[in-house]
Amino acid sequence: MHKTIEPAIHYWGTPVVIISSLNEDGSANLAPMSSAWWLGWSCMLGLDASSQTLHNLRRQRECVLNLASVAEAAAVNRLALTSASNPLPMHKQWLGYRHVADKFAQAGFSPQASEQVAPPRVQECLVQLEAEVVDVRPFGAQDPRLPIPSAMVELRILRAHVHASILQTEHAERIDPQRWQPLMMKFRELYGDGAQVVPESRLAGGPEEMYAPWKKRA
Repeated sequence: MHKTIEPAIHYWGTPVVIISSLNEDGSANLAPMSSAWWLGWSCMLGLDASSQTLHNLRRQRECVLNLASVAEAAAVNRLALTSASNPLPMHKQWLGYRHVADKFAQAGFSPQASEQVAPPRVQECLVQLEAEVVDVRPFGAQDPRLPIPSAMVELRILRAHVHASILQTEHAERIDPQRWQPLMMKFRELYGDGAQVVPESRLAGGPEEMYAPWKKRA
């Protein structure tokens, strides 16, 4: 029997993407996120409007979408609740974020030179998508339950790098779904192939209601 509820978040299960971009000083930034979807060679991202990644995308107009697999779960967890913004926005301080300048070192990742964009790829990720920004627009401005200003970013994929280990044997241009095990984020927890892969998700450390101040007023 169905029950009508008002969940604090709607993170039903989406792939984890590690966005690499360039900061104003030329250093590389890494940001794990999961509000992303694709059609054709276009991608749409949903980002916090105050994030350093969005600032970088507006200025640099390019990035790399590094798709995490279950093998990168621990590294993604190390990146959780870190930000390149300094000082941190008030809502990120409240949620428990901390400033980290070197995200590659924090995660234990290795930078790999891209071919068509300036930001580096994450060598450990089996899928790396170089992309350029097509458009940036406000998102959710009419949603009273979205607690912070947000933006949607349309990207065009320029080049796709895929590790040979997840390609089909008989079709060199196709991904083998049995070999590719993307890291998924479901309600702030990390999953892969149906199983929880990080017992203690840093992102899920606080109650979900922290993301929904409107529930506290109800």
